[in-house]
Amino acid sequence: MKNGAEVIKWIQGLLPFGIKPGLERMEWMLERLEHPEKKLKAVHIAGTNGKGSTVSFLQHVLREAGYNVGTFTSPSIEFFEDRISINGTPIPEDALITCAKRIQPLVEQLRTTDIGSPTEFEVITTLAFDYFAHLARPDIVLIEVGLGGRLDSTNVITPLLSVITSIGYDHMHILGTSLTEISTEKAGIIKSKTPIVSGVSQKEAIEVIKRTAKQKRASLYQLRETFHESLVAKTEEKQLFTYEQMDQETIDVTIQMPGPHQRENAAVAICALNVLKREFAFQIDQQHIENGLIATTWPGRFERIQKTPLVILDGAHNKEGMEALARTLKQHYPTKRYRFLVAATKEKEMTSLLQPFLNLDAAFTFTSFDFERAAVAIDLWTEAPVSQKRFKEDWQQALAEELEATKEEEMLIVCGSLYFIARVREHWKSLMKAPV
Repeated sequence: MKNGAEVIKWIQGLLPFGIKPGLERMEWMLERLEHPEKKLKAVHIAGTNGKGSTVSFLQHVLREAGYNVGTFTSPSIEFFEDRISINGTPIPEDALITCAKRIQPLVEQLRTTDIGSPTEFEVITTLAFDYFAHLARPDIVLIEVGLGGRLDSTNVITPLLSVITSIGYDHMHILGTSLTEISTEKAGIIKSKTPIVSGVSQKEAIEVIKRTAKQKRASLYQLRETFHESLVAKTEEKQLFTYEQMDQETIDVTIQMPGPHQRENAAVAICALNVLKREFAFQIDQQHIENGLIATTWPGRFERIQKTPLVILDGAHNKEGMEALARTLKQHYPTKRYRFLVAATKEKEMTSLLQPFLNLDAAFTFTSFDFERAAVAIDLWTEAPVSQKRFKEDWQQALAEELEATKEEEMLIVCGSLYFIARVREHWKSLMKAPV
């Protein structure tokens, strides 16, 4: 492999191996790399929604406090390399090549064993651990779970603390059909005597986390029990809220990410930072928290990419994400009429996905995009329980038509899949660079 493009092509060539929950392939590769995951000071972040935003809040505050921060997130929103970053800077091409050359022979060898070829995500995870431990050596690494928790590729680490942002109905074909089953999988990241911060809201999910924490003798910090957030004031672009925690000074902080769910994500991040400060001697003060939170953004999370007409990109792709999107629209843009451009993956059910919008004055255009798991537009249109709807298979044409049709009193929201949002962001950037 001579360049980054060849590395990415090789890794993406593993996509046909799909999703194979389990840790044996990870452990096999990491043992032969001298266990880079054991050399990391890490925070492990799981959750149905809110993982990426919480990682971003944590990263910005830790950088404000002077720490070098590694992040491992998924999926990529702008380009492949941004999944593995130091202080927001994606892995350099030379490092990508170096790590890939170390891992490729192991992948080939593993294919010949009884446990079979690793998946794309397992190889990316291994590459991230190798890069952080042997080349970048950050002060702390924020590791986002890919799917679930218990059997996720990232669950080979022993972190300083674990975080579960939320629990919801997603990936049910893998994680289970009940909140208890899904929560059990997410709670699988809780380690013995390792603190756990939870932003989970449902009673049955909290019970699973509490029970697991007790079994593991892990200190649990639970939103609305150990720590609280309450809105003070909001505008279209900012939210001021109060953060309270037992044995901690009450503080007022401002974030520029809209929606009640982002206040909860920020509160979870503050609690996690307090744990790092109190139990692991991280030097983080109130000013670092205030400065870091107000500076935090996250691509594709209620991201305003155009003001006139107003265009929002949002990664909402499951029931809970769509509910959060609906609450954010009502809170920040209550007088607007909404237009939606929606694409989704095949396993999504439009009936439950669109439930939060049934009482809104909204029009929907369903489309598709070039992705192996993308649903066909007419299928989404057929299933959607809304009256104002149409479909257009070509998403670029659909986007152009929606932009043309959106009036001043309206706003356009593009949502339904993080993979789709990534395509739209890339296309939007190319439009902005195009000569007039």
